[in-house]
Amino acid sequence: MEALTDLLPAALGTLQGLLVSSAVLLAMFIGFCVLLNLPKLRRSGRHSRTVRSLDEALGTQQTYLPPDAPRGRTDQLSTPELLESQARKSA
Repeated sequence: MEALTDLLPAALGTLQGLLVSSAVLLAMFIGFCVLLNLPKLRRSGRHSRTVRSLDEALGTQQTYLPPDAPRGRTDQLSTPELLESQARKSA
């Protein structure tokens, strides 16, 4: 019985140490992730230290395609095979 009462504080101390060290490591990890991602929030442009593309570094403004612009050489949803299959299904 005496061994059990001596073992209980040791087990609780070990558990408390593991929880505290895990919390400290988690807080440090989250802190470093936040600090290292803050430079991504700076303004970009020709006179900025943040360079997101080579075009932007050379002075031209980054242009983005509209959401409905076709990508690549062909529109994959309008291939002859798919149009033919769709025509057979609708007929």
